[in-house]
Amino acid sequence: MQKVDSPLKKTELRRSLLKIRQYMTVPEWREKSDRISSQLQTSVIFNQATTILAYFSFRQEPDIGPLFSDSQRRWGFPRCVGKSLFWHLWQPDDMPQMGNYGIPEPHPEAPIINSAEVDLILVPSVACDRQGYRLGYGGGYYDRLLTSPTWAKIPTIGIVFDFAYLSQLPIDNWDKPLKGVVTETVVY
Repeated sequence: MQKVDSPLKKTELRRSLLKIRQYMTVPEWREKSDRISSQLQTSVIFNQATTILAYFSFRQEPDIGPLFSDSQRRWGFPRCVGKSLFWHLWQPDDMPQMGNYGIPEPHPEAPIINSAEVDLILVPSVACDRQGYRLGYGGGYYDRLLTSPTWAKIPTIGIVFDFAYLSQLPIDNWDKPLKGVVTETVVY
C-alpha cells in the first residue's frame, strides 16, 4: 500500500495512477483482474447480494467480467445521460454499446433498475484509500449518485488494483466513503 506523502492534487494523482495502470501488460492485468474477481467472491457482502450494479472494464480498469455469468444474480450497468447515471438490467447475451465517453453501456431500451432493487454497487475507481474514500475520473457521476438520498444507503465496494490502494487520498467535502474496497490481495 502506497502512502501519499504530500497533498497532491487529485488531477495529478489521477494522471499518475492511470499511467501506471496503462503500462500493465495484458497478462498482468488479466491475472490481477481474475484475483480481484476471486476476492469479491469471498466477500460476505457480495455473497449476500442478489442485484448488483457493476461496470464494464474501460481503459484497463480491473475486469470483473467473469462474475457476470453468475445466473444467481441480477446485474445492472450504468448509462450516462447528461450528468446522471441510469442503471439497466443486463443479461450475459446482451451486447453493450459504446456510450458518449467510449465506455461500454447497456442498450437504452434495456429495463431500468431502481435503487429499491439494488443490494450492492461495485464502483470503478482510479484509487481508494484505507478510509474507503475513492478517486474517480473527475466527472462526479458516482459522487452525485452516492449522495442522492435514494442511493446513499446501498452498500458500495470500490474496485482497484493494489498499487492504487493508498493510505490516504485528498478529499473534498462532497466525498463520501465507500463501504469497502477490494484489490487483488485485500478485502477491506
